Amino acid sequence: MGAYIARRLLLTIPVIAGILVITFLLTRLSGDPTDLMLPPNATDEAREAFRAVHGLDQPLWTQFFHFASNAIVGDFGASLRFGQPAMLLVLERLPATAELAAATMAIALLIGIPAGVMAAVWRGSSTDVSIRTIMLLGQAVPSFFLGVVGIIVFAVWLRWLPTGGRGSFGQLILPAATLAFNLVALIARVTRSSMLDVLKQDYVRTARAKGVWESKIIWLHALRNAFIPVLTVIGLQVGLLLGGVVVTETIFSWPGVGRLAIQAIYARDFPVVQAVVFVFAVTFVLVNLIVDLLYAVLDPRISYR
Repeated sequence: MGAYIARRLLLTIPVIAGILVITFLLTRLSGDPTDLMLPPNATDEAREAFRAVHGLDQPLWTQFFHFASNAIVGDFGASLRFGQPAMLLVLERLPATAELAAATMAIALLIGIPAGVMAAVWRGSSTDVSIRTIMLLGQAVPSFFLGVVGIIVFAVWLRWLPTGGRGSFGQLILPAATLAFNLVALIARVTRSSMLDVLKQDYVRTARAKGVWESKIIWLHALRNAFIPVLTVIGLQVGLLLGGVVVTETIFSWPGVGRLAIQAIYARDFPVVQAVVFVFAVTFVLVNLIVDLLYAVLDPRISYR
């Protein structure tokens, strides 16, 4: 197991390096940040001084060499907008994003898995049709539209929840529910499909013939074997969840990494954008590594050497 983890971590190095190279090139293609950082009436001397301070006057390959050599030790430079270390800004916002992502995943699992199980157990019933209809709607509605509708209905019309910000449980509900809606639909669909396959297996019929309680068969035996495809989907959806965080945090003024990324992109704040991409990439890789290791916990037949 230790050797497998070491190999996986080594393989992540070229992946993250490639992501950083692409990010570096794309940020430079977005244009010169000098026009955004300095007032319109700034002199040519001030513009040249700004470029010189931040190394923007150097050739592209020189900029990349400095960027790569510093990124190895986690130094992405100072923010062009805030003047603070870019990685420090990202790490300060990371707890807020982690809180939102954890709440989103909790909602998705607590609703999506039971919904998928019920749809599979009562296949063809009105319950199954209703759940599948909601699943279809959940995967069709984009999160940014759902967020705006949620603010209008629950914050403006009904006044049940605040429109945005962070600090109370009520401020967490709308953004977490907005992010979880699509994820609930996907997890429920995959759970239903996997459970339908497992419920046809011989060991399920044998357990029923022995008089084992139906609830124990479904929730203990069948669900455990049906959960591996669900776990795979959860790992793959982390990337989409991080992408959804960027939009949702902006809509709800949630002070997380996603909102910081949008602000940095608009301001062409290269160091912050690169630090955000690095943190998101490492998170995605580590989560998928954890998912792979959990396969062996769910199915003893799987081993890593």
